[in-house]
Amino acid sequence: MSQLSKAASSARPQSGGGDLEKLRAHLVNLISRELSTHPVAPEQREEAINKLLEQAYAYAKVNLPNTLREQLFRDVQNELIGYGPIQQFLDDPDVSEIMVNGPEKIFVERNGKLTLTNARFRDDDHVLRIIERIVLPLGRRIDADTPMVDARLPDGSRVNAVIPPVAIDGPSITIRKFKRDKLTVEQLIEYGSLTETMAEFLEACVAARLNIVVSGGTGSGKTTLLNILSSFIPPDERIVTIEDAAELQLRQEHVVRLETRAHSADGKAPIVVRDLVRNSLRMRPDRIIVGECRGGETLDMLQAMNTGHDGSLTTLHANTPRDAIARMETMSLMAGLDMPLRVIREQIASAVDLIVQQTRLRDGSRKVTSITEVVGMEGDTVVMTEIFRFEQTGISPEKKIVGSLKATGIRPLFMPRLEDAGFKLGPQVFGISIGDVGSDRRSRRH
Repeated sequence: MSQLSKAASSARPQSGGGDLEKLRAHLVNLISRELSTHPVAPEQREEAINKLLEQAYAYAKVNLPNTLREQLFRDVQNELIGYGPIQQFLDDPDVSEIMVNGPEKIFVERNGKLTLTNARFRDDDHVLRIIERIVLPLGRRIDADTPMVDARLPDGSRVNAVIPPVAIDGPSITIRKFKRDKLTVEQLIEYGSLTETMAEFLEACVAARLNIVVSGGTGSGKTTLLNILSSFIPPDERIVTIEDAAELQLRQEHVVRLETRAHSADGKAPIVVRDLVRNSLRMRPDRIIVGECRGGETLDMLQAMNTGHDGSLTTLHANTPRDAIARMETMSLMAGLDMPLRVIREQIASAVDLIVQQTRLRDGSRKVTSITEVVGMEGDTVVMTEIFRFEQTGISPEKKIVGSLKATGIRPLFMPRLEDAGFKLGPQVFGISIGDVGSDRRSRRH
């Protein structure tokens, strides 16, 4: 400890911003060297760092106000056992996403709004050290030969990191935070994301084992909605979930969670979503939930839906239900099978019952903007009917989007399946007056 005290007493910075930064760096270096010389067990590391920090600060004979001292201690602890300047945002429950665009630009999303923070990394090397701290415990590597990596923090938050030569302006980190307390359907109704009637309808659709696709853009809340839908699955059913990075938080007991594996540092072959979808069919699932369809696994998912695995759920990136159909076509073609487009469309039309469109609006709010039934085929076209939609009526003085979620007045053709599952939804759920009940004479075409 004498070397630590001697080194610490050589630092006498004042309370200015630059001096505080020098003191912080000085303490980090001192404690890092001390831990290198006298290693401690991982489970004792945090306690040892706190003790060394108290001692080094005392020997430095710096008299900072309590608030600055506490901030200094937090910064040093974050640097040594956390994730540096971004740790404060990981600890902030109001922050949903963290985006590092090089050392001097750290953005966060709070309540749907992006803001540039005052936090900074020292340089590119500092960012790289934090990236390595994230990926190395997972057996991943990131270097010039493998400049992109997906990882998951211990709390479940999803991380994507990109470094040069792919990232031209320096290393970049994107973190989608994991919510410890998952949202409930009641909260979504309270937030205006959907109505109580829509929630009642979706619960009936999940219980009746309809195949449902949640469509939406990046950050629109697809995974959150998928979590809500999965909560409607009866507790006695066996569920297999398949994800790139495990984010789903199912409360049922009979759940098997599968996760993909990227190329590892020791040369192990990757395991992709398509491999897991195929394997899940051998696991006697009552339900298959794919966190997100991105490629050829879409065709495997459609075939599973068409061969007895009703009640499957998945998400995909698309801005409208019609775009979702086109996206499924494109991703099915990525499977590499020489199938005519019409055959793929027939697969989609017979497999998918419902498309739920989730949207992040311009004001940052997230809403279910459309619930659409996939009716069948008419010629070479997949026919769809919208059951619920969001209609924007204006913008408030506070720049909030004003509108309403309402039924379109059309009953879905799968109503008998809902009734067989014990759900008797009256015509008023669909905005139909009693006099209009007999006028809905649509027919499913194949």
